[in-house]
Amino acid sequence: MNPSIKQLQAFVAVAQSRSLAEASERIHLSQPALSIAVRKLEETVGGPLFARSTRQLTLTPEGTTFLPVALRLLEDWAEAFEDLNERFLKERGKLTLAALPTLAAGLLPGLIADFRARHPRINLSLHDVLADEVNRLVREGRADMGFSVAPLNADDLVFEPLMVDRYVAVCPLGHPLLGQESVTWSQLAAYPFIGINRRSSSRQDIDAVMSTVGERLDIICEASQIATVGRMVAAGIGVSVLPSLSFRQIAGDGIAHRRLIEPDIPRELGVIMRRRHPLSAAASAMLAMIDIPADDSRGVDS
Repeated sequence: MNPSIKQLQAFVAVAQSRSLAEASERIHLSQPALSIAVRKLEETVGGPLFARSTRQLTLTPEGTTFLPVALRLLEDWAEAFEDLNERFLKERGKLTLAALPTLAAGLLPGLIADFRARHPRINLSLHDVLADEVNRLVREGRADMGFSVAPLNADDLVFEPLMVDRYVAVCPLGHPLLGQESVTWSQLAAYPFIGINRRSSSRQDIDAVMSTVGERLDIICEASQIATVGRMVAAGIGVSVLPSLSFRQIAGDGIAHRRLIEPDIPRELGVIMRRRHPLSAAASAMLAMIDIPADDSRGVDS
């Protein structure tokens, strides 16, 4: 049988006061109950912790050795519950997010700023990565939640939609396409094109649409970073296609954009979480700020 917290408290109180009467008052326990707790502890550890006399209790050598250990155990016990309580009160903890670069730069800064204002002692970590990596980080529990496109063939993940984005043609100022209110996908084939990372969800959408309209892009260069694509377009090297939300990352001198149509491709963005895995208090607080219930079908097979 393992010693109880009550037995440890009784031992420390008696050891520090050397008196059953004083220890009894100190921890609000009757003297008979105090004696029983100490005796049971001694039975558990296999020997006496106190040398008893008519006047006072003194620690045995084993008791003297055990006292600092017992004090540390009680301190760890108290700190553990204090830490747990603070986590539930959102006064301490850690929240890790994974997000597409477009969402990391376009949506999350304001959300994180609001969250920090409400919960300043929660440490936040953000991974801005591609969609596959967002899914992997959430699936492995390395991120509490992800902000991305809906995952494909992922029954272990739950997707809650937040917003719908659309693709835009990004052109250098003065480009003929900017003279139109909108641009068709097939028109892009007539101009040099700056491609984005082949592993990105946006690039996969772009390739699929161009195949659908029966045209082929004249890709003269590819870049991994959206900001790099924007600067290359501004330099007049070619045109590109990006999600409209990402234009906030590259907006500046030398570029403009037009909505792409024929077809009109909606790009649904949202929050990704693990199915059947409850969120921490900090993650639930973040979810509440974006109006998604923290207690939903994630705990139920569907």
